[in-house]
Amino acid sequence: MKYALLLIATILFAAPASAEDYEKGPNGGLMLDVAGIDAELMTSGNTVTFNIFVPNTPKPVSTKGYTGAVLIASGNGRETVTLTPQGENSLKGDAKNPIAAGATITLTIKTAEGKSGQAKFKK
Repeated sequence: MKYALLLIATILFAAPASAEDYEKGPNGGLMLDVAGIDAELMTSGNTVTFNIFVPNTPKPVSTKGYTGAVLIASGNGRETVTLTPQGENSLKGDAKNPIAAGATITLTIKTAEGKSGQAKFKK
């Protein structure tokens, strides 16, 4: 019985992030914690935007000095898009094609302070 409980606990804690793990961002997008900040995913057509916030608050963080890229995987296609700072607290890039529903978007980001991290979003 102990082994069965241990196995169940291991499976539960090892499960990948699901839709319930996302927070809803201030602009209605999916948001995850990465590199000590909250990154909110927004897409429109072929444009991907990440709005950056102080964790657990709607307070924007300046993206000056930030670098980032995304890997967009959909069906058989994969594309890497470089993100550049836009406006006060955003990183933005344009894919060659519209970003399809169900696409997996993997963000790689480096903050102005040198912290880096990755987060995977499912559109």
